[in-house]
Amino acid sequence: MTAETDHDLTREPVAAHEPSPRSGSIALVLLVAAGLVAVAVGLMTLGRAQAQPYILGILAVLAMVGLFNLFAFAAGIIRFVDRSLDDPVMGRIADHAFDGLAVTDPRGHVVYSNAAYLTLTGASGPQEVRPVERVFIGNPDVSEAMFRLLKAAREGKRQQEEVRISGHDGSQGRWLRMRVRPLGTGKREAKYAVWSIADITRDRERQEDVFQELQHAIEYLDHAPCGFFSVNPAGELAYVNATLANWLDYDLAEIGSGGLKLTDIVSGDGASLLTAIVAVPGEVKTEVFDIDLRMRTGKTMPVRLYHKLAFGADGAPGPSRTLVISRARDERSDPDRAAEVRFMRFFDHTPMAIATVDRGGNVVRANARYAKLGQALGLDSASKSIFRAVNSRDRHLLITAINQAAEGQADVAPVEVALEGTKERWGQFFVTPVDAAENDAEAAIVHMLETTERRALENQINQSQKMETVGQLAGGIAHDFNNVLSAIMMANDFLLNAHKPTDPSFQDIMQIKQNATRAATLVRQLLAFSRRQTLRPQVLDLGDALSDLAMLLRRLIGEKVKHETIHGRDLWPVKVDVSQFEQVIVNLAVNARDAMPDGGKLIIRTANVTAEEAAKLAYKGMPAADYVRIEVADTGTGIPADIRDKIFEPFFSTKEVGKGTGLGLSTVYGIVKQTGGFIYVDSEPGQGTSFHIFLPRHHAEPEVQEQPAAVVGAANGAAKETAPAAAEAKPRTDLTGQGTILLVEDEEGLRALNARGLRSRGYTVVEAENGVEAMEVLEEQSGAIDLVVSDVVMPEMDGPTLLKAMREKNPDIKFIFVSGYAEDAFEKSLPEGQQFDFLPKPFTLSQLVAAVKETMAKAG
Repeated sequence: MTAETDHDLTREPVAAHEPSPRSGSIALVLLVAAGLVAVAVGLMTLGRAQAQPYILGILAVLAMVGLFNLFAFAAGIIRFVDRSLDDPVMGRIADHAFDGLAVTDPRGHVVYSNAAYLTLTGASGPQEVRPVERVFIGNPDVSEAMFRLLKAAREGKRQQEEVRISGHDGSQGRWLRMRVRPLGTGKREAKYAVWSIADITRDRERQEDVFQELQHAIEYLDHAPCGFFSVNPAGELAYVNATLANWLDYDLAEIGSGGLKLTDIVSGDGASLLTAIVAVPGEVKTEVFDIDLRMRTGKTMPVRLYHKLAFGADGAPGPSRTLVISRARDERSDPDRAAEVRFMRFFDHTPMAIATVDRGGNVVRANARYAKLGQALGLDSASKSIFRAVNSRDRHLLITAINQAAEGQADVAPVEVALEGTKERWGQFFVTPVDAAENDAEAAIVHMLETTERRALENQINQSQKMETVGQLAGGIAHDFNNVLSAIMMANDFLLNAHKPTDPSFQDIMQIKQNATRAATLVRQLLAFSRRQTLRPQVLDLGDALSDLAMLLRRLIGEKVKHETIHGRDLWPVKVDVSQFEQVIVNLAVNARDAMPDGGKLIIRTANVTAEEAAKLAYKGMPAADYVRIEVADTGTGIPADIRDKIFEPFFSTKEVGKGTGLGLSTVYGIVKQTGGFIYVDSEPGQGTSFHIFLPRHHAEPEVQEQPAAVVGAANGAAKETAPAAAEAKPRTDLTGQGTILLVEDEEGLRALNARGLRSRGYTVVEAENGVEAMEVLEEQSGAIDLVVSDVVMPEMDGPTLLKAMREKNPDIKFIFVSGYAEDAFEKSLPEGQQFDFLPKPFTLSQLVAAVKETMAKAG
């Protein structure tokens, strides 16, 4: 019986020495009432005059009695008591409770106590009863606990303390549980405190006995000749005995603190075997596994696990109970056991998933890699069918292979199928039959090797080879087109010179010129994709370059699309061709605009990417180095997954016929690659598209200004005039000149047009079909050649070889190479220190004579 007995909550506190209040009698009340009625009836028989003195006397007596009762009640001599408080059952429960009970008033005086309280506090009678704090005053073992109890009593709160009271004269002490609580919830009752004292010495002794037995059991388990551990559902080691901790060279305290997981002590994929047990609600399963445990030093030891796992009613696993038997001794003492251990280690540590299946494809047994594969594919642990690991569209292939093996067919062709799961994964299955005489339950052995990475690498290589092949084809076509376009543009210039603007055919000639220029632009895009265009790289601040493009981009994308540029801080310099870089940004911005027909947002971000950050990115093929990243993101329709790998291919376009050439992104791809950078795309349908361009960081070298800057001036000037507007920007420039020019070109028609154009400007032109013929002309002219204008790709002797041969005879001879290929395509084959100018095809007459005049004007 504790101090929380309910009768104290309703009964008014009474002194421990006061007797219980008397009980009233209903019979006495009835008797008094009957007497008064009889007197009233008797007086009624008398007359009014005779009865009046008696009535007044009786009323006076009753009034006097009532008045004296009122005074007695006010003085407290008489009080009304609820009879329910005098219930003898409730009173005896408290009086004879096993726990000592006492009630104290707000001043701390005891107003009630039961017999057990007197006994526990050593009081011989109600007159000697004392409050709890006075009973244990001066006892240092109780002082702190008593302080907390008294504080709770004053504040009207509940408090419980357990204290040990030392025995007198060396006798054994006692354990007491003391509680305090308010008497009730009312304002007056809350000022009274109910104290409870219970002797719990025997309970404590039982607890200590149980604790000692538990300590002995733990000690026996810790020093058992086998290991033991327990794993909670989260995969953490909840308990490891000392033997296993010693085997694994771990500190027992470290394991007990929750610092290790199952995967930390199990080698390879062995942990997957323990976590892949099929759940059966309400059952207890014990499985035997032969695996390797990993020590703290990294070494392994073979063990056999007896793994016991109980499942709840909902199928949730509880903590495991696992017995560990070391099999390291078996390798030395028992050859048969040693062979078994070696086989199990090979079986579980092979990189292939292995399982034996019955005719229905249900897994009979499997190694750790197969268990890990099932978890990675998100298969239900209750599923035992190997077919669940295969995508439904390819499942019939594996079913056919297992059926063939079940029929005893020896040579079953391997099948490569898509695996189940949210991500695209592939696996190759090798199926072999099992001898029916050995095991009727097992029909086939299935080996599975995941081929996801291999297929991805093959696709990447195939894509790279395809792009390379297309690039070579595009570069070859571009070279031939450049020769054709050069002839068209040169002949067109002659026609323009021969016709006045008022001539009826002048507009037709101008139309030819515009279409030829458009064709030249397409050819340059092909060269950009094949990475054979001529680049003029320079050190550039991307922040400034993008700021200069802002106005142009706003005009291109229109008012419906909001443009925002977010510059990174302290961007590293990069070395790129400014015009080509601008073309990259413009092409991406135009594509983004077309992907947002109803409007949206175009965001361009720049940031530095360190080598460490680049190594963590998931982009394949990009080595770890310092880069500057340019991200061009839109909120448009996105790119479907089935065409995402084709967007950089030339002539691939999702736009309507006539609304795009399909060379925009291929040009971007070629420019970025030729610059030494990388470009990747992230896109989801309906979620927008982000292009990520990574340009290598430029490290300044303390070198002298590059010599080719002065050498290729003519080429730069010519390159700037590739557009018709630039060629016509200075129509009054004097392009006439004097001197002898050796023109070397294997295309006869183009050579004749170029020679005619140069002669029309006052130059003497000597023609040669190839390099051999040009060397003969040089010998015949005996040094009278002022300038050589030569094609690069020619039969018998190409341009670089011709340059080397002529410089041996005349080191000061000036040279201009013209080619449909990029300058970089042949510059590496030239000897170091050679000076030459370069004019890319196709070119106009004004561009040719401008390059010739600028080169002739240079000092020899």
